[in-house]
Amino acid sequence: MDYSQFLYIRPEISLIAVIIIVFFYDLFAGKKLRSYFQPLACVLVGIHTCLHIIPSVAQTELFGGMYLNTPVISLIKAMLSAGTLIVLMQANTWLKREDIVFKQGEFYTLILFTLLGMFFMISAGHFLLFVIGLELATIPMACLVSFEKYKRHSAEAGAKYILSAMFSSGLMLYGISFLYGTTGTLYFNDMAALLTGTPLQIMAFVFFFSGLAFKISFVPFHLWTADVYEGAPTGVTAYMSVVSKGAAAFVLIIALYHALAGLQQVWYYTLWVLAVATIVVGNLFAIRQKDIKRFFAFSSISQAGYIMLGVMSGTAFGMTATVFFVLVYLFSNLAAFGVIAAVENKTGRTDIAVYNGLYASNRRLALVMMLAVFSLAGIPPLGGFFSKYIIFHAAAQQGEYLLVFIALLNTVISLYYYLLIVRAMFITEGDGAVGPIRTDGYNRLAMLICVAGMIVIGFLGGIYTYIGSISWGI
Repeated sequence: MDYSQFLYIRPEISLIAVIIIVFFYDLFAGKKLRSYFQPLACVLVGIHTCLHIIPSVAQTELFGGMYLNTPVISLIKAMLSAGTLIVLMQANTWLKREDIVFKQGEFYTLILFTLLGMFFMISAGHFLLFVIGLELATIPMACLVSFEKYKRHSAEAGAKYILSAMFSSGLMLYGISFLYGTTGTLYFNDMAALLTGTPLQIMAFVFFFSGLAFKISFVPFHLWTADVYEGAPTGVTAYMSVVSKGAAAFVLIIALYHALAGLQQVWYYTLWVLAVATIVVGNLFAIRQKDIKRFFAFSSISQAGYIMLGVMSGTAFGMTATVFFVLVYLFSNLAAFGVIAAVENKTGRTDIAVYNGLYASNRRLALVMMLAVFSLAGIPPLGGFFSKYIIFHAAAQQGEYLLVFIALLNTVISLYYYLLIVRAMFITEGDGAVGPIRTDGYNRLAMLICVAGMIVIGFLGGIYTYIGSISWGI
């Protein structure tokens, strides 16, 4: 056997090494050594991220074509690893709570296993590896959602998540079985050449796409999202809203353009309708929310709809716009969740009313939140403006003027409800319940990185150019 092929799966190998070190540290570390658990985990994940932040230049197929590696896949994995590192940094104060401190190892191990599953999904060239990665990412996530199992909302969120995940996985597997039955293969490239658009294949696509739509929270498969985001620990909610959603969006791109290219006439119009419904419903329902985590749940649903504008274009420009959009979204959303984590750790509350008058008592946190929501709304000169402009341009370039017009109208709506948060912090008087908040060094550094990302990406066009220069191979 030629073991040199394992050199091409370095992201997975280094991540597995991090998981093993964290697992054994949790197993053997005494009470005193546990105080070093957070810096150990962050340093290891940071090293893992830095090792792969420059994508591989090789485009390879391993294990009989089941595993695919391209430069853009390497870049996506680095982005997801960076998002995971920021989430771990933001969770530091929460992990030091008395009821959580002895579960740190479980938290790190579970979250890294979900990341490993996402890596396998993104690199899959065969539906067997795809399903293995899917379940490896889903089952630990259900444990993370219900991590605070003695809290009613967390237990309820865990139950809703695992039931939705089981149902969506069942639908997806049912669709894959029909695809295999009509083509005789589970390899993406081989399947694409054998799909002819028969009624059975169209039904297979409907089942497969419905299962994947649950993961991305497309309307009408989004009903679990707000309850799960609200009940899960804030760090887990941040992870789901950015890393998990970003991975699912990239998996959708690969599945559509690799495995299901022969059904493009079918899935194109399906995506068009769902993109409009997702953007509209996400924005309208966000206005009604009184809980900040539910608010960002519907915000993330609408952002998933915007991502589809780049996916539908089917061009290298559109795919570059999609990666750039997700990168900006990662920094913007995690900046907001850094503030949410700090406020919740101090007050134990996540209702929007607790942010009334936040600027008077915590100016820096209020400014970070303001920058985050402005970037999410697409206000210049922050990165969110450029990411939305580019993704709208990608759709308009393909003649999708009606879709872009609808998206632009909804951007105005989103600006309204994002400004509700800004008004609460800067204009509405608070009841003094919050008081000054001193965040820990990890969360401050994480928010600083996110703010720098939002601002720098907006001004440095070289980042977008660099993403566009990478060979896609999909």
